[in-house]
Amino acid sequence: MSKPKSATVTLEFPIEEVDGTPLETPITQLTFRRMKAKDALTMEGIDGKTEAGFALYAALAGVEPAVIAELDTDDLTAITEKVAPLMGKSGEAMLRQAMAKAAAEAAKASGETSSSDSDGKPDAP
Repeated sequence: MSKPKSATVTLEFPIEEVDGTPLETPITQLTFRRMKAKDALTMEGIDGKTEAGFALYAALAGVEPAVIAELDTDDLTAITEKVAPLMGKSGEAMLRQAMAKAAAEAAKASGETSSSDSDGKPDAP
């Protein structure tokens, strides 16, 4: 069985603007290529794992990191699942960790909680 050379992800929530600037044509899908060794360099000098993951996704999709930052977290999760096989074993593990952290940070920023009672209120500590 041959390994995939690319993966295209159709976005559930198309990107209509980047950094506050409306796009002429919304981005409805992103196509990612297989990771090459040189792609690891895109993450050099970036302190945060989340930003590094965004930079890597951007390199693999041929877009600016700001485009990746505009993704809905559901789309980001779908991308992680489809792109991970394109990254080799070590890249896949690193990417999953970075994207899990990004999704958790996004959920926290939007006021979601990871645990709640049936009434929707957060559990007491």
